[in-house]
Amino acid sequence: MKPNPSQRVLEPLSRHDLRAKPGEELIRFENLWKAFGDNVVYEGLSLSIRRGETLTVIGGSGTGKSVLLKCLIGLLRPDRGSILFDGEELVGKTEEEFIPIRRQIAMLFQSAALFDSLTVGENIAYPIREHFPHLSAAEIAERVAHKLEMVGLPGIEDMRPSDLSGGMKKRVGLARAIAIDPAVVLYDEPTTGLDPINTRRINELIVKLNQELEVTSIVVTHDMESAYRISHRIAMLYQRRIIAVGTPEEIRESPIPEVRNFVHGMAGADTP
Repeated sequence: MKPNPSQRVLEPLSRHDLRAKPGEELIRFENLWKAFGDNVVYEGLSLSIRRGETLTVIGGSGTGKSVLLKCLIGLLRPDRGSILFDGEELVGKTEEEFIPIRRQIAMLFQSAALFDSLTVGENIAYPIREHFPHLSAAEIAERVAHKLEMVGLPGIEDMRPSDLSGGMKKRVGLARAIAIDPAVVLYDEPTTGLDPINTRRINELIVKLNQELEVTSIVVTHDMESAYRISHRIAMLYQRRIIAVGTPEEIRESPIPEVRNFVHGMAGADTP
């Protein structure tokens, strides 16, 4: 018998102090430089993210939006510059030193990145077992059921990723991302490849989880309709730097030509 996720309130697995004092700076990218061979991605990029907000990074294809997320969680390393997380410098940390950071920062990859050989339940349980090996099988099962309930997919623990639609895979990937109760959730092109109905579902989930879990969210997308719907603030990446940060309305009405061209779908926005 599967556990009933509504039976009791589960205590979060990770620390909650990062959710305190909403509005204060939680993450700062400062003077970031990054290149892949001759391809320069960032030249002095700087950006600040506040506690409790959903900040969306927009920009043309190939501008390095996803690279920013991967630098934050240590999958890629900047060539120069600083990345501060709750005042702690991340640049220069070893892989082992990143382990406690990754308990606080989770990522929903563009492909959902589910393990095909595991069931849905096993996929969601994977990060819980990895970071909290002291939990019993029953405790893990209860948390898995609770996360599936949160993303609107109760009772599908025994299904395989191959049995799921694209939208369901994204939601299972999101359930896995929040499985260890992170303080920050990163979304890499969360609506890419989805139909309008599933796009709306994912957007609603991003807003819901930001409010109910009090997480800080960073979203990478080129979908302006989604960006306007989910964001407290939007930042535009262009020619290796952040050229504008503001509320959805401020970005929509921006006087900066490159921003205006991009958000209104006019030619020239992607041209370096």
